[in-house]
Order: sequence, then structure tokens, then C-alpha cells
Amino acid sequence: MKKIIILFMSLIGLNSCNYLDIVPDNVATLENAFTMRSTAERFLFTCYSYLPNQGGIPTSPSLLGHEIIPLYVYNSNSTAFVRGQQNVVDPVLNWWDGLMGGIDMYQAIRDCNIFIENIHAVPNMSDEEKLSWESEAKFLKAYYHFLLMQMYGPIPIIRENLSIDADLEKVRVSREPIDAGFSYITALLDEAIPHLPLIIADEGNELGRVTKPIAMSIKALVLVTAASPLYNGNRDYLSYTDPKYGSLFNPDYDVEKWRLAMEAAEAAIDVCHEAGMELHKFRPGVGQNLSDHTIIQMGIRNAVCEKWNSEVIWAYTGATATQTALTPRTWDPTRNHDGMQGRYGPPLNTVNLFYTKNGVPIDEDTGWDYNGRFDLKVASAADKYNIKQGYTTAAMHFDREDRFYASTGFDGGIWYGQGKFDDNDTWHLEGRAGGFTSRQFADRYTPTGYWPKKLINYLNVVGVSSYSVVAYYWPNMRLADLYLLYAEAANEYLGPNDGSFEYLDLVRERAGLPGVQDAWAQHSRNPTKFQTKEGLREIIHQERRIELVYEAKGLWDLLRWKKAASELSKPMIGWDLLQTDAALYYRETVVFERTFRQRDYFQPIREYNIIRNRNLLQSPGW
Repeated sequence: MKKIIILFMSLIGLNSCNYLDIVPDNVATLENAFTMRSTAERFLFTCYSYLPNQGGIPTSPSLLGHEIIPLYVYNSNSTAFVRGQQNVVDPVLNWWDGLMGGIDMYQAIRDCNIFIENIHAVPNMSDEEKLSWESEAKFLKAYYHFLLMQMYGPIPIIRENLSIDADLEKVRVSREPIDAGFSYITALLDEAIPHLPLIIADEGNELGRVTKPIAMSIKALVLVTAASPLYNGNRDYLSYTDPKYGSLFNPDYDVEKWRLAMEAAEAAIDVCHEAGMELHKFRPGVGQNLSDHTIIQMGIRNAVCEKWNSEVIWAYTGATATQTALTPRTWDPTRNHDGMQGRYGPPLNTVNLFYTKNGVPIDEDTGWDYNGRFDLKVASAADKYNIKQGYTTAAMHFDREDRFYASTGFDGGIWYGQGKFDDNDTWHLEGRAGGFTSRQFADRYTPTGYWPKKLINYLNVVGVSSYSVVAYYWPNMRLADLYLLYAEAANEYLGPNDGSFEYLDLVRERAGLPGVQDAWAQHSRNPTKFQTKEGLREIIHQERRIELVYEAKGLWDLLRWKKAASELSKPMIGWDLLQTDAALYYRETVVFERTFRQRDYFQPIREYNIIRNRNLLQSPGW
């Protein structure tokens, strides 16, 4: 099977690539940009350079805030975003203007328009190659519009750049209805898809370029988003109207949007399979004797962290800095590691999402003691691949699914890798006060007592006084994500159906779990839950939150499901980190209170823009 290498363009110099950086100032004109194939290609790379770092802690609006939370002592634009410090004067993570840690998405769209308008004038290129490059720019233009809509709701659509002599009224753009935005994005993607390659043929020179599987998978995501409750029949914004376009949200629910999403997801799955993609499973090397649990857990971890794995549809931007920020500060009493910070941690809210070993929620499993989850328990030999044998920890850490142990580090938990590759000689964590991974520094400890293990490459090596990081590329879309998008859309359109169960169960099988129907029928207090659309919807939502945990997907899902107001208003809970005694340590402690108001479904635009353009509405509620 041919591996699909889809990396961000940093591998070929895109991170710093801008047309004005590579052409002398006195000849940096549009005419010169499109007189040669090489300079036109560099301009295309500039269009790629605006792709946001979804896995970058200081710049990602979606990585922190609910699945992972920061220490109060560490300040950045993203932590201000998390703590509800958004404002209209100078918004943080401003993707509208490219300020306060944001990327100027409208400049990105303008550059894409310039490229689309001029690429066919380049000499010495075949028409086929010009169409392919134009399609890449169309995809990027569509994607940048989509990112803006996720952040701001209805937006001005920039179909083409205005001429320099455009009259004032044309310059004063307005927000267009949300359905118009989604229709424009999908139309652009439909124009691009036929001319994109199935795979990257010249991997040495074209790594990171958009392919057909990427474009079709993003189209599925766009259409699932358009069909979701925040955008489909949302009556919360009946009064949010524009003088030119009228109502910006259609208050009438349309189930046909789910049909379009289902068909797009199915088509994307087919083309990904055609390209040779499959769910990643870990295969131990020669002489690497691992337990079944470790093999399953490594398949889950490496679906994110292994560069060339078969599951990644689209990945970009290195995750080196993210890894050092998330890795526990120390690993044993004799080692001092300045390269590790560990100042972010998952709250108990996230830990509670993971299933029991039977594949159902912890509060539904008939054989799991939910009421006794805070009791203390000592790990036995049967637990040794997940919890340090003889170590006392909370009962809630026992008998959980392998995705919990693969994704999350905890007090007493085993951590395979980091220079130790013998399953019988592994690292473990000690989070209680006095333990070697406990709070020892004012600004380098987890605020909750947990660590996001899934994002740490197991090949990183913990030395005596150093930490060597093996970079990977952030998975913006992988096959499991696409499978779950299909399952969701099919259930919303058809109700419980064979297709939804098929793709749910493929994801669960890789995680070592029984299928949905068997798990609920045999182990749940609500054994018929999967038989209704509403029940299966809740199962699919939780499955997405577990499978894609810590991958900067959860916030956008909670928003589009209209669950953010309830989920993000809950206190963020951790353990009592200053306690040495286990009975005192395992007390629920509020790390911080996060408020979420109706206006927070969409971010504000800078007040200056409203003053400058009287046609532009502020985001609803701001």
C-alpha cells in the first residue's frame, strides 16, 4: 500500500514564504509574480502560509478551554480566550484582522483571489497544471471562508478582489446569510475537486499540497457543520438581520442538509479508501514484546503522532513546542528536565468522558461502581500495563477503555515510551505532593492532576538532564474523524442505520471495544439507547469527543451542536494538588469557573471595523 504523505509546507519552506520575501522590492509586482512558473508557485505557497496552527497553544482557539486547561500564571492570547477575556476593542485571536495572535484570513483570501485571477497568464505551463494549481487556491479560499464562519458566523463573502477604483459602497461590505456562505464554500470545493490529484506523486517536492481526499473530506466537514443545530433551523438569531440581506440565519430546519452531508462524507470515505488510507494500527517491531493493551494504546497514540501513518488525510504544522509545553516536568527524583513544562492539563470533566472497558459511559455501566469512583484502590499485577503495580490511586482509573490510558496521564498511570520500550520496565507518574511529577515549580505543573499523553510522541527521549523531541505534524483531518462525521450525518437523516453502526464500530474496534449494539445491550443501564435517533446521537457525540480528544476538534463540535452553553459553563475540576495523602489528594477541586454566554457562540469583530464600515454588523450579542 502506498503511504500518503500529507504534510504542511514547512517541509519545503512555506512557513516563511511570502512573495515579497523572494523578489527584490523594485520588481515585486503582480506582473513579475506570474511571468515564470517558479515565482507563480511561490505565490501559491504564500496562499498556503496562512493555514492556522490548530495545535499551537498560543494561537489555537480550539485546543484549550475545555479538554485541556492552562495554569493561571501562564498568559497568552489563547489563555485569555479560554478565561472569557474576549472584548470588542481589541479581540484576542483575531482572525478577521490578523491581530492579537490571529491570522488575517481576509488577506489570505485576497491572495488566493490574486492567484486565481492570474495563474492562467503564466507561460510554459500546461493547462492541466494551471487548473490543478488554481484548484489548490480555490480550496484554500473556500477553507479560509469556512474558518471565518466557524469563528464569526455570517461573514462578508469575498468572491473577487475589488478594483482600486471601486466606489465606497462596494468597499463597505456586509455580512451575508449563513446559508449563502456555506453554499459558496461548497461550490468552490466542487470546482476544485475534479482537478486535484488522488495522491501526491512527487513526494520530494510537493509534500503538503492539497489532494482530492483532503478537499472531499473538508467538504464533508463543511456540510455536516451547515446541517448542525447552530446553523440549521436556529431560532436564537431571529432578530439578527442585515438591512441589505435580511435574516442572516434561516430559522427553518432542513433535514435535507443532513442528506447532503451524509453523501459528501460517503464519497470522501470512498476516495480515501481508493487512495489506500485505513485506520492506523500499531505493529510492534522485531523483539518488541508488548501486551495487547499497549498495542491498542499505541495505535491510538500513533494515529496522531506517527508522521507517516495510514490514517492521516491532512496534517500540517509541527507540534514540537506543543509537546514540550504539555509533557510532565519531571519523571523521577534524580532527573531535572528544563525542556519540559507540563503547565496544561485535562480537567476531570474530560476524564469522565472516557468509557469503561466495556465500551459504555461510566455512569451507565451496570458492572462499574460509579458511586465509588473516588474511593482508593491499589493496583494489582493484572493492572500493571495501565497502573503501577502496588500504587494507590482513585478507583475511577481502573477498568477504563484503552483510549483513556492511551490519551491521558494520571497519578499512578503507566507511560510507555520516552526512551523506555520494554513493556515491563516503563515510566509511571506520581502526581501527589512529594511525588516526582507533582507540583514543584510555580509555573510548571498540571493544574488538574492529569496530562494529555496522546499529544506526546512516544519516541521522545527523557535523558538524565535533557529531553529530545521527535516532531510530528498536526492531524487536521484523519480517517476516524471522517468515519464519525458519516455516522452522525447518516443517523440525523435516516435514524439508526447499518451505515452509522458500521463506521462507529470500525473506530471502536481499533480501540479494542465491542460494537455499539453489543456494548449497550450487554452492559448499559439503558440497553435500548442506540435504537432511537436521539439516543444514537448522544452515543455518536460522546464517541467523537473521546476519539478526537485533545485534537482541537471538541470546541467546534460543542458549538455546532449547541451544547457549548451547558458544557462550557461547568466548573473546570481537578484534584487537590497540594496534598500528599491519597485520601486528601482525591478531592474534587475547582480549578477555575468558566462562563459561557449566548454571545460566545460567535466571536466579536473589532469595534474599529464597525466604525469604519457602517454596513458591517457586530457579531450577535456583542
